[in-house]
Amino acid sequence: MRDNDFLKRKDGKRYLVFIGILIAIIAYYRPILAVFSAVALIYLIYKYIVDINNMEKEWTKYIEGLTEEFDSVTKHAVFNMPFPLVMLNPDYTISWYNTKFSQMVKEEDILNKKIDTLIPEFNVEELIKDKDKLYITTKYNNEHYKVYYNIVDSNKSITKKENTIVLYWINDTEYVNLQKEFMDKKMAVCVAYIDNYDEVKSSTSEVNRPLVFAEIDKTINAFASANEGLVRKYESDKYLIVIESKFLREIEEKRFEILDKIREIDKGNDISVTLSMGIGINGKNPIENYEYARAAIDIALGRGGDQVVVKDGNNLSFYGGKSKAVEKRNKVKSRVIAHALVQLIDQADEVFVMGHKNADMDSFGAAIGIINAAKNRGKDGYVILSGINPSIKSIDNRIIKEDPEYLEHIITPEEAEEMIYDSSLLVLVDNHKPSFTEAPQLLNLTDKIVVIDHHRRGAEFIKDPVLTYLEPYASSTCELVTEVLYYMQDKLKLKKHEADALLAGITVDTKNFTFKTGVRTFEAASILKRAGADTFSVRQLFRDEHSVFIQKAEVIRNSKVIFDKIAIGRLNIDDENSLLIAAQSANELLNILGIEASFVLTPSGDKIHISGRSLGNISVQLILERLGGGGHLTSAGAQIEGKTIDEAEEILKEAIEEYLREGEE
Repeated sequence: MRDNDFLKRKDGKRYLVFIGILIAIIAYYRPILAVFSAVALIYLIYKYIVDINNMEKEWTKYIEGLTEEFDSVTKHAVFNMPFPLVMLNPDYTISWYNTKFSQMVKEEDILNKKIDTLIPEFNVEELIKDKDKLYITTKYNNEHYKVYYNIVDSNKSITKKENTIVLYWINDTEYVNLQKEFMDKKMAVCVAYIDNYDEVKSSTSEVNRPLVFAEIDKTINAFASANEGLVRKYESDKYLIVIESKFLREIEEKRFEILDKIREIDKGNDISVTLSMGIGINGKNPIENYEYARAAIDIALGRGGDQVVVKDGNNLSFYGGKSKAVEKRNKVKSRVIAHALVQLIDQADEVFVMGHKNADMDSFGAAIGIINAAKNRGKDGYVILSGINPSIKSIDNRIIKEDPEYLEHIITPEEAEEMIYDSSLLVLVDNHKPSFTEAPQLLNLTDKIVVIDHHRRGAEFIKDPVLTYLEPYASSTCELVTEVLYYMQDKLKLKKHEADALLAGITVDTKNFTFKTGVRTFEAASILKRAGADTFSVRQLFRDEHSVFIQKAEVIRNSKVIFDKIAIGRLNIDDENSLLIAAQSANELLNILGIEASFVLTPSGDKIHISGRSLGNISVQLILERLGGGGHLTSAGAQIEGKTIDEAEEILKEAIEEYLREGEE
């Protein structure tokens, strides 16, 4: 109430002024009366000034008392905080702490000690540097804390000393444990396929067949049981498994030992059994986890099988995949793909074919094969190329010489952009990654996209293709295209340069029929031979200039061997031939006794290109995938941006070391 009186007193000044005006008016008419009134006014003014001074003193005393009371309450609150509190000097030494903090650190005399000496896990600089961060989480003595902070400005403190850092430690252990329990209890859905069920069945005698498949069932059931999971076999070669997330993490740490156990089954089977698993986790509900698992198993099979893919939202993790894809003897899929492709070509107005950047003989040969298919169905077909590089220059020269009109069917991405419509069919060959295509922007111009590829599927993939023919067992995309062409026509009709281009693609990717060469590879070659391909003409396509031989020899001469079995070379030039020479040099390095894998680095614009090759015991795909590249077991590539060739080599070595270390675990 006193503050209200004080306000009224302040308003009294107006009344005094008003009285003064009245006295002045009275003085005009009654001077004597005005004298008495003036004396009264002087007394009122004196009384007003005295009251004002007294009131101000009273108010000041009241505020000082309130401040002392507040300081007392504040000190009492700080001293009796229900959680640990510590004050630090600017050098992070402890200037004051409460009892709760000393109980937390289990020490009594901690004044002037540095906080990071006392609690090494806690980084106070990280907390203070980020002004937007309210707190950081830390762990101490198996307890979890949220640490909030406040900096007391020295200018605003009574003592005017240096700034003080106040840390409030809120024990968050119960919440963290509850969160961990919640995450541990989340269900992971797993779909498991026996990759080579038909091949194992056909290669195993009828007597041993039940033993083999019973052992497979037993191993998978034991795997689920050991992890407190549910397993259901819903087809002869397919299983559905449900386990808790905490067990999945343990399985991941052991890198899915079940793959090795399945592969080691020996009950009279001539072919090793391989298993692929797709696992979905952290979906909104079990249905979404199952959808994740289905997408993951498709990727695992697309990468050649014998591996596990874990899909956690948009994140993919890969395990296994170190064995060669087993060749499928059954050609039913080729016939189905051929029939479907015929229908898609017939429904399209034009057919466009696109390979990967820096087209090679396999990519270009496969594209030529698809153009032949379109032409035989009465449709116009076009190969999309951004330029003729050294890898395909020889076959391009053949086309110019033997069939110059064919050049009308080779167009640039810019020309294709003007020609492609919704009714057009776009076929991607020898690649399934949008970012690796000659012109990624063309993928948005039509919904009718077909993918034909022999590389192991990566995390990046064409969105919703209408037809996918992805077979990692195949030697090359040209092999797949040859089979499709064979089933599309009653009698295969190929021009000589078309047959040679397809055979050249197979020859390049098999390194003259020595790598990844199966029965179907030779069958495809024989089909092309009957269609007019000439092995001598194909051989002529791979002749190199003298300067290229010199550069390859230089790469080999300066190469170094690491881990006793991996060769790394460099090509320190950046021209139109560098990528081709790097790939060929990597192949040549495999001819050195004891070398199981090779890598050659070369600059390419603002990137460092890496070509990787392997004899099959080491997966260059898994190594280069760590660097953002891809490919398959024995042949892969990657590009590193923004690094020098020395830095890129160190990154490559780290990836190799990590791969080898995982293989030993």
